[in-house]
Amino acid sequence: MNDSASPTPLPIGRGLRGRCPRCGEGKLFSGFLTLRPRCGHCGLDYSFADAGDGPAVFVILIGGFIVVFAALVTEIVYQPPYWVHAALWLPLILIVTLAPLRLIKGLLIALQYHHKAAEGRLERRGDM
Repeated sequence: MNDSASPTPLPIGRGLRGRCPRCGEGKLFSGFLTLRPRCGHCGLDYSFADAGDGPAVFVILIGGFIVVFAALVTEIVYQPPYWVHAALWLPLILIVTLAPLRLIKGLLIALQYHHKAAEGRLERRGDM
């Protein structure tokens, strides 16, 4: 498959759409966060993909900032009772953590493919 013939030329768009990083057509996920073994369209083996904890870290940092900032502003301006905080922030926590998690995982896998990222290896350059 030729990379230039794909409908989404950038790995960012492919990852955010949950599509194959090579062809942009096949699906990347078989479940909410479970990767398929390979692309159903071009046959790319997804065994290279290891997003690790990266997506969760980004979601926690970004979502945590949003929720904590909103909770602090609400507390300073309105000073509501604690049950109002629970009613407001528990659903918001679910929204800002679960909604972007799949998007960010797809994005990181597509960028990993695009940049040919791999596990680090030590190589000897010769005796010095």
